[in-house]
Amino acid sequence: MRNKLFSAINIVGLAISMSVGLLLIAFVLDLRSYDRFHKNGEQIYRITSVASFQGEQGGKFSSTSLKTGKLIREKVTGVEEVATLRNDFSADAKVGDHILPIKGLWAEPSLFGIFTFPMLEGNPETALRDPYSVVLTETAAKKLFGNQSAVGKAVKFDTLDYQVTGVMKDVPFFSHISFEALVSLSTAGQLNKQDKNFENWTNMFSNSVYLLLPEKADLSFIRSQLDAIAKQENLADEKTKIQLELLPLNDIVVGESLRSGSMSGSSGPHIPTAVLWILGGLAFIVILSACFNYTNLSIARAMRRFKEIGLRKAIGAQKGQVRQQFFAEAIMISLAALFLSYFIFLVLRPQLISMAPEMQRTVKLDLTPAMVAAFVFFSVTVGVIAGLMPAIFFSKVSAIHALGNVSSVKVFKHLTLRRALVVVQYTVTLIFITTTAVGYAQYKNILAFDLGFNTENILNINMQGNKPDALLKELSEMPEVSAVSRSLIVTSVGNAWGGHMKYKDSRDSALVLTNHVDEKYLPLHGYKLLAGSNFIARPTTAAAAREVIVNEQVLKRFNLGSPEQAIGKEVIFNSFRITDRKMTIVGVMKDFHYGKVDNLIEPAAFMFWTPEDGAIVNAKIQSADMLATMAKIESTWKKIDRVHPFKANFYDQEIEEAYSEFSTMIKIIGFLSVLAISIASMGLFGMVVFTTETRLKEIGIRKVMGASSSSLIFLLSRGFLILLSISALIALPVTYLFFEKFVLTNFPYHTPVQIAELFAGLLLVLVIAFLMIGSQTLKAARSNPVDVLRSE
Repeated sequence: MRNKLFSAINIVGLAISMSVGLLLIAFVLDLRSYDRFHKNGEQIYRITSVASFQGEQGGKFSSTSLKTGKLIREKVTGVEEVATLRNDFSADAKVGDHILPIKGLWAEPSLFGIFTFPMLEGNPETALRDPYSVVLTETAAKKLFGNQSAVGKAVKFDTLDYQVTGVMKDVPFFSHISFEALVSLSTAGQLNKQDKNFENWTNMFSNSVYLLLPEKADLSFIRSQLDAIAKQENLADEKTKIQLELLPLNDIVVGESLRSGSMSGSSGPHIPTAVLWILGGLAFIVILSACFNYTNLSIARAMRRFKEIGLRKAIGAQKGQVRQQFFAEAIMISLAALFLSYFIFLVLRPQLISMAPEMQRTVKLDLTPAMVAAFVFFSVTVGVIAGLMPAIFFSKVSAIHALGNVSSVKVFKHLTLRRALVVVQYTVTLIFITTTAVGYAQYKNILAFDLGFNTENILNINMQGNKPDALLKELSEMPEVSAVSRSLIVTSVGNAWGGHMKYKDSRDSALVLTNHVDEKYLPLHGYKLLAGSNFIARPTTAAAAREVIVNEQVLKRFNLGSPEQAIGKEVIFNSFRITDRKMTIVGVMKDFHYGKVDNLIEPAAFMFWTPEDGAIVNAKIQSADMLATMAKIESTWKKIDRVHPFKANFYDQEIEEAYSEFSTMIKIIGFLSVLAISIASMGLFGMVVFTTETRLKEIGIRKVMGASSSSLIFLLSRGFLILLSISALIALPVTYLFFEKFVLTNFPYHTPVQIAELFAGLLLVLVIAFLMIGSQTLKAARSNPVDVLRSE
């Protein structure tokens, strides 16, 4: 209470920094809550596929094949239960005239024996046994049937009737598996009877296999059996090799990053452990900055407390008792800060959740008893860290030297402890700020990067299973729409489609990324043809599509010569839908970025779109009132489809969303930068106030001897500016090397880090620091020497 300013700086600084810790604790606790409601969660494992493809990039996949589940059930001993999920179910549920878009999964009956999904109606052991049977969640059943019992009734998906054999409780929010309906997997088998690859060992991009093991299962024995299965099955395919691994259920959401196949869709929320460590490290640095403030100000006030400590020791206080006193003070300050930081946490929580769409689907950050306990424990820990240095420092003070000079405490040869802490604190702050500035500049460069085609004012409309003809006709009649085309996917935002291509009878093949487009797609997007022409034929079936337009990388990969020489040559294309199809090169286009800009430009090709393909309608908009135009297009959509919501995004928006992880990280680091500079500035302000107070007599004498205000400001601020300069000499090279050697190496087409980006953060820090130092030193320099020296 005697030192209100210093106490306020410590409490507010710790509260601001601790709010970051509270957010991180709540975030981690939410992630650790996933799948904990399953009764046998510790015994559940998911199969991971470690695949390698001849001449292509492999990796670990979260999915596996249907055959894997079948073989494990037949050949692996020591497994209590096996269940396979397939995630390519996509159809609207229809009951009478009521149509409802529904998220469903194909599943085996054994799913209910592994996971704890309570059934409200129906028998969980038999509900998914027969073909064309479906289990609905409670909410889905109410949407379709109201308050009537759904069991025994029929639901139409596409043209087929499915019988509702069960109703289960809604899937909890913290479940990595999310669905509104489970459809018997045996149905998928019947619907895909003609597909030879449906149960193929290498068809691993749409299925997940889960195992329930006994309590004391021999994991090494089970792994050896999985290795034996993989060794046997890999003999049938020279190009693809797959190994099987076990992944514990509790490591699915927080754990190793796994790739999803192009057909696997979303496999639920996932945060790599490395990301949590990075976020934890950043939060720790911000909290440490506030602890430095506490240490700095505590030691700065040492002159006033030396007599107190000396007196305590003179009447018998031991070192441990002095340490306890300072730890108790620090913990009390920290608990006071916790009260304030909780209110800051409540303000920041919705901001964090709304930072990215994925965040809203992943965490809630609601207060729980476990979270409250974690917050209090965290607060006490911060108090101990903050009080550690002062406790050690003051406990070493002897009663004899109680009036000694605190500045004699050295860390390095010429730096006192307080100066060292200021340098470290401002170095960290500068690294945060310059990282934000450089990261933001690089992010903007990525969004403005020349992809090799035009994206401006192009609206991509997802047809969601509808035929595009009616919408194309309506759009082409609108004066605001200058051109329309069709495509299978939207490129350059992370989507991928493709297969293997080879030239003539060569056994050498290469992965070629593809998109199926119509004849209007290339001119609408401004692709540059180097040779040949646009599509000539207009096939109406996929089997009849024999023309292909390739990029320059295809020519280099197969040594096809110049663009002119490549025209007319035949290539053979294979994919999961196309087998040994001979295709003629009718055009060669300039290289473009099919993937994101953190990928190298790869061989890519366009094939003709046919009605068998899914459709994205691309519309070039030219309008002075985009909101009115969008409303007009949406009303047109509702005429065509009254069930599905209008799903459309401008190409530039989709590119922004594709790099949302990058922008989210920049926002987080930017937010931490604001906190770091706020905390550092408060600490600097406290130090300046203390320094000027202790040098008032010196200032008075200098003024009597004729010193000017400007010379006094320079004298008082010189030491702080030197410390900031040392911080800049450390922080700027570190930030530059961090980006050039680590971050930007992942972006082969990045722009070099600019000097202006580095110095922008430094300039901001210097301006704030100068205001802090200047305001107090000017006040001291203008003080009347008579008031200070009259009692001397």
